[in-house]
Amino acid sequence: MTQILVCGATGFIGRNLVETMASKPDFQVTAQYHRRPPFECAGVTWVEADLTRADEVSRVVAGAEVIVQAAAVTSGAADIVAQPHIHITDNAVMNSLLFRAAHDHGVGRFIMFSCSILYMSSDGARREEDFTGEVHAQYLGGAWNKIYFEKMAEFFSGLGRTRYTVLRHSNIYGPHDKYDPDHSHMFGATVTKVMTTEAGEIVVWGEGTEARDLLYVGDLTDAVLAAMDRHTAPFGVFNIGSGEAIPVRDVVRKIIDVSGRGLGIAYDRDKPTIPTSIHLDCARAQRELGWTPKVSLEEGIRLTLDWYRDNILNPEE
Repeated sequence: MTQILVCGATGFIGRNLVETMASKPDFQVTAQYHRRPPFECAGVTWVEADLTRADEVSRVVAGAEVIVQAAAVTSGAADIVAQPHIHITDNAVMNSLLFRAAHDHGVGRFIMFSCSILYMSSDGARREEDFTGEVHAQYLGGAWNKIYFEKMAEFFSGLGRTRYTVLRHSNIYGPHDKYDPDHSHMFGATVTKVMTTEAGEIVVWGEGTEARDLLYVGDLTDAVLAAMDRHTAPFGVFNIGSGEAIPVRDVVRKIIDVSGRGLGIAYDRDKPTIPTSIHLDCARAQRELGWTPKVSLEEGIRLTLDWYRDNILNPEE
């Protein structure tokens, strides 16, 4: 059996990965957590560790054949604008220590998540080669964090012990996301507003004209599995997204329509937004990994709202 370590296993992406991988008979999953407690998942071995401490990172990495690195400090547009430093230091420390431990322990494969914030706003789909070194001012710290991680992965891959796959994903949504209106990403915050408001409308930050490439989390976990199966080079970077830029106001309207709540939309132009339009060209992932997204936005919204009703609105039913 393949020994897989999922870091950040109680987070949004990590939890979805653990639930998917634990169902595979050829995988033995060890799930790392820190502040948030473990959840019930058959066959998973849980291990607590602070990934900003070198000794604890070494302890959890020992014995792993594959590391999937989903541990991160994340939040939404409000924090990115008001206190962007909170994403930088701990993320840099965690990833640096994990790279070193993977090398020291001879881990065979390391899969990590980068992000589409590396790309400048554009009307056309962005390819992996389109990163120029220029980043949006409000993403400066977060984007260069990701660039550092990618370059360190490339460096360690050249040392010959560990293969590195970088998945440069777009905006991920779905079950187990954050659904705090003030600190979530746009999709999670909108779901909570739509599903809980007692007024006849919801308030959207900004004008809703910025566009996002939205990918259902199940398609991202499929990309991880495809990378494990198909990526054989020492290092590679792959865009993982839907390949379509959808204006935020259209996303909000689709969520309202699927919810059946018949709400209106008001726009608060004084709230922080990041006015970019980015979508990804994923031809490399299709060609080299055999991966394409399967879940449409409408279907993804339906699956997410069903999960939200069962787990957040009515968890005891």
